[in-house]
Amino acid sequence: MSEPDSPAAWFRVHRRTVDPRLRLVCFPHAGGTAQLYHGWPSRLPEDIEVLAVRYPGRQDRLAEPCVEDMAALAGRITRALVPYLDRPVALFGHSMGSAVAYEVALRLEARHGTTAARLLVSGRAAPHRARHSGLHGEDDDTLIAGVRSLGSLGSEVFDIPELRELLLPALRADYRLIETYRPGTPAPVRAPVRAYIGDRDPGSGHDRESVAAWAELTTAGDFTLRSFPGDHFYLDPCEAELTADIARQLEGVGRNREFIAFP
Repeated sequence: MSEPDSPAAWFRVHRRTVDPRLRLVCFPHAGGTAQLYHGWPSRLPEDIEVLAVRYPGRQDRLAEPCVEDMAALAGRITRALVPYLDRPVALFGHSMGSAVAYEVALRLEARHGTTAARLLVSGRAAPHRARHSGLHGEDDDTLIAGVRSLGSLGSEVFDIPELRELLLPALRADYRLIETYRPGTPAPVRAPVRAYIGDRDPGSGHDRESVAAWAELTTAGDFTLRSFPGDHFYLDPCEAELTADIARQLEGVGRNREFIAFP
């Protein structure tokens, strides 16, 4: 078993080459797991190494306590990511994962002098525009209904009593984390930002205008937004189109570059 804060504990690494030109770090949504990204490596160029983030409190980290504080979660992930900084890194996050990816990007800049090649945010308003539902304080049925209102991805597991009991603690902890995350004046990152949204996303604070506000959080002068057909979990049926777009965003990144190994 991996140590709780070891890189092996935090990342499921999908490697198709021994010499990747860059690494794409993927952050799941609230209640989500690294499994969300299992199909991505085969759809992306083989010289892109995919690191899917594994949050505590689920799957093979089930015995570990969930993290309910954004600063704690982002700090631990950033520390675990250091051994992978010998290549450029791009960050992709969906929903809650977008906010976590943003916070990791800030810490990479401040603590390690590393600017993410791209910050790719999906299905989430910019931190200073997000509205909160308060679902983490509601009863189990209300919390599950709120999740189901966003889309049907994986929600059938809550119909199975044994799985419901197993999965609810992580879901509630994630909602507590994201709904208590309220940065007053978020700092901009140096990375270019591209945002994605489902055109029928019913989530509070996931409207196009609030997502477009990510443009205010980059000093690179490079923000773009693309919508896909679908609800909050558009990235499942649109996986091929989304990964193709990400591959285009990352073309040329990491080519003809000298890499610096970090301690």
